[in-house]
Amino acid sequence: MDTNFIAAILNSAIRSTTPIMMAALGSAICNRVGVFNVALEGQMLIGAFSAIAINWFTGSIALSVIGGILIGGMIGLLVGYLQVRFKAADMVVGTSINLFVGALSAILLFILFGVRGSFKNPALLSLPAIQIPILKDLPFISVLLRNFTAMDYFAYLIAIGMYIYLFKTIWGYHTLSVGVKIEAAESMGLHAQRTQIMAVMVSGLLCGFGGVTLSMGQVTLFTENMTAGRGFIGMAACNLGRSNPLLIILASLFFGFCDASASIAQNTIPSQLTQSIPYISTIIALIFFSRERMKKIKNSKAA
Repeated sequence: MDTNFIAAILNSAIRSTTPIMMAALGSAICNRVGVFNVALEGQMLIGAFSAIAINWFTGSIALSVIGGILIGGMIGLLVGYLQVRFKAADMVVGTSINLFVGALSAILLFILFGVRGSFKNPALLSLPAIQIPILKDLPFISVLLRNFTAMDYFAYLIAIGMYIYLFKTIWGYHTLSVGVKIEAAESMGLHAQRTQIMAVMVSGLLCGFGGVTLSMGQVTLFTENMTAGRGFIGMAACNLGRSNPLLIILASLFFGFCDASASIAQNTIPSQLTQSIPYISTIIALIFFSRERMKKIKNSKAA
């Protein structure tokens, strides 16, 4: 095992982190305003499909990225109105949206492209890799940063920007106040429902971002249910990171490493076992998070 092999593993892990981190940040912004959003999977899947569809019909990378993100935000806006404005049950809305988007993408896949299961074509444009002039010539770093797209780098800027917004600005404190005590927030003149709906819409935009990186980043294709539970893994990363954007980066990197390890291990371990690695790691992480949380609750009660 040489340094280039280690760098290649880390490269795969970091690139696998981006969709998970976007879903986790989407879950975090919802949690911070007191909304439980289960529709992250559907929001990400519609972003992935929309990006490929727009890519095929327009041949524009920019329109594909913008369209995938915006359509993910539209689904988020729908979820926000259903859960916040009309007080629909969060589990019912989230599950319905996930099932609806899964079925809709499969139907549109056949209607638009005449195929079932997956669509791939050499005419589809991929997100261009970014080469940093100084770093691309360094032995270890060049392999570590190989094939990174602008969206992979921008994802971390989004996480840092969200942290600054939530914890370092007045508007962020207003947003947090809605999740802490909605009545107190409204007494200060804040429109709590509007804030919650906007937060869910932002989660849709973030998940759409993750969906675009999934379908146009590492590979350029769309497969039915290609998100493969990444929305739910993102929720686990959010819980593990305690809805803190900076901690979410670390939690997402852990799940991204597990995802990359599953892909690498397919050469030596049966695929049925390797495909379960991300989900087993999610369960273990949630167990660890729950135990630590229960310990803190017991200690606070004892104090």
